[in-house]
Parts: sequence; structure tokens; C-alpha cells
Amino acid sequence: MGAKTGFLVYADGDVPGLLREAGTADLARTAGMMRRLYPGWETEESAGSTLWDGVYPPQGTAYAASWPGVEFIGDQRVMIDFPSQLPEHLVAASAGRRLVLHAMHSVVDWLAFAVWEDGRLVRSLSLSPDSGIIENIGEPLSFEVPYWAGDRPADVIPWPDEDEEPYPLPFHPLELGEDALRALCGFVREGHPEPDDIDTASIRLHGFRVRDPHGPDPAEREAALQKAMEAMGPPRFFSLGPDGSLIERDGL
Repeated sequence: MGAKTGFLVYADGDVPGLLREAGTADLARTAGMMRRLYPGWETEESAGSTLWDGVYPPQGTAYAASWPGVEFIGDQRVMIDFPSQLPEHLVAASAGRRLVLHAMHSVVDWLAFAVWEDGRLVRSLSLSPDSGIIENIGEPLSFEVPYWAGDRPADVIPWPDEDEEPYPLPFHPLELGEDALRALCGFVREGHPEPDDIDTASIRLHGFRVRDPHGPDPAEREAALQKAMEAMGPPRFFSLGPDGSLIERDGL
């Protein structure tokens, strides 16, 4: 799976239903929402995206849209291990509304999602195979039940030269993440789409470059990332063998 997400949705009711009715988001209205959610930050309009790509914007960019009854903001900054620690002003903005956080990263099989109702956290889950269950608050939602009941076990192919060990979690976080995405927001990133899934490619989002004036300089962060990449070894390439195992090969 190659799914990555990091976004918030504020809604006056059913999120999937409201997103299905979303038309063109007004830029001035969306910019006003950005000022409310990023108080004191520097925001500058940039190229937009769609709901398909906008669920995981590049660092320093936010994709956003504000419609009557529902607002969306995609930003990697909301990809936090403990959703219950979402900044207070972002939670306060959900007064009288539902707030959904969804974040997952396929490289490390990490998933986090949370739901607030009228500013009150009702469910939060964060987990990965390396860290285990990081946060688990509230009762599991209906789409989670088959996973916790053992009906959706993880089916993971081991890496070459590694002993085959049981997956550290009773299910695969990204599989649950896709079901959470559909149940809470009405669409998926991977897997088979269903007839009533939202056409995310048709929903346009406005783009904004966002910078915390008190945060690290983007150029310094980019330089540190480049240095770390240079310290990494050469890439390794694998293909599936006849028995389903991974076989290392040379080049692409």
C-alpha cells in the first residue's frame, strides 16, 4: 500500500454526505478559515489540488476548502502520534460540530484517527508495528469491530533473509485506515472503490504555503533532510518470487 494522509475535517453533520454535496469552495471564505486555524502564521496562496492528492500535501503546504457546513484542511503537521494532543485551538474550532482527524503513513504502517463531537474527544486510535498501540481512547467504532475480533488478520510477506515472525499487531493498520477513511469521510485511497464512494478527483482544494514565524527555517530543514539522505546507503530492489517471497535484484 502506498497510502499517506494527514488532514482534518470539520462538519456540521455527516461528513461523507456533506462532502458529496461540496461544490466550488470560495477562496475568500477558505482564506478566512486558514487565518482562524493558523493564527499568527504566515500564509500565502499557492497552487491548489484535489481531494485525491490534497489529503497529503508537501511539507510547508496546506490544501484547504471551506464550504457551508463542512471544512477540510490537509497538512502534514496534523500527523501526530497522539491525536488527543491536537492543538487546543484546532479542537476549539469544532465547537458545535464534528471533527475528524485522519493520518497514516505507508512506509512505517502507521495509522492514527480521531473523532471529536462538539469539542469532546469520543475516539482516538494510533498504532504501528514498531511502536504498538500508541493511543487508544474511547470505544471502538463499528468499522473497527472485525479487526479487534480477529476477523481481519494481517497478511504480510517477510523480507528476504529475515525469519518469518508474526506481525506485531493483530491486523494491518493501513487496512483499518482505509476502512476508517471510508466510514468517516466517504472515500478511500487504496483498494477497490465502491459505487457510492466520493469522487475525490472532482473536488478542488485551494493551496496555501504556511509557515510558523517561530518555527524552524524551511531551508535549514531541507538541508538537514538532504544530509540525511546522502548518509543513506544505495537503494535495494526486490521482486516477488514464484512462492510469494521477496527476491533482491540489481537495478530497476
